[in-house]
Amino acid sequence: MLLYRIGPEGFYASTDEEGALRVLHSDPFESRPGGWELGRELGDGPLGLLAPVVPGKIVGVGRNYRAHAEELGNPVPEEPVLFLKSPSSVVGPKSPVVLPPESERVEFEGEIAVVLRHRLQRAEPAEARHAILGLTCACDVTARDLQRRDPTFARAKSFDTFCPLGPAIQVEPDLDEVEVVTRINGEERQRGHCREMLWGILDLLSYASRMMTLEAGDVVLTGTPAGVGPLVDGDALEVEVSDVGVLECGVEGWRRS
Repeated sequence: MLLYRIGPEGFYASTDEEGALRVLHSDPFESRPGGWELGRELGDGPLGLLAPVVPGKIVGVGRNYRAHAEELGNPVPEEPVLFLKSPSSVVGPKSPVVLPPESERVEFEGEIAVVLRHRLQRAEPAEARHAILGLTCACDVTARDLQRRDPTFARAKSFDTFCPLGPAIQVEPDLDEVEVVTRINGEERQRGHCREMLWGILDLLSYASRMMTLEAGDVVLTGTPAGVGPLVDGDALEVEVSDVGVLECGVEGWRRS
């Protein structure tokens, strides 16, 4: 079952058992999918998809794939490396990633993103499973030169447009069989499976919930596989996550408005 957020109003729509997309009259954060009330079917015209969630915070995880840590010359961490990414960095499908003038090296990092259904605080992994609304595609866009220069990741990760999300949330996913693929201009550049993570999805949620309370709608990025590289003006970026769909974004150089 896929959950979409439709513009310009920002209402939710969900696929039904036959795969048709229908307006969702229920609050997906208050009721579970089996009890959702679906309304009229949406037509085949353009839907104006928005980012599927408006997070209160975005929790990133660094170096969660061994090969990615090694390609950047970083040691493999002994515990998860957490950082925060500004919520104002979120954009939805088809919205461009804008390269800021402050950076000379902006890179893509395709990731599996977890969307929380309800609050999670000092939770065990089993409890964390029940707090998941679903998975979506994300790109943790990073100003690599600034990341290497700064003592924290905040500036490098938080420029406007640096967190594309979408196109949908896959509800009640199989957390043991999830793969992420990143393509630039149609060419595959990254491929990673959740089995290759140093810490799995439930362990990451449990760990993060010990440091900070995770709230409904928060997004946890689970790390990127090896193969990261630069984005340039005119690139076409795609991130695909199993059973979610493909997140598509263009890349534009910064221009003064």
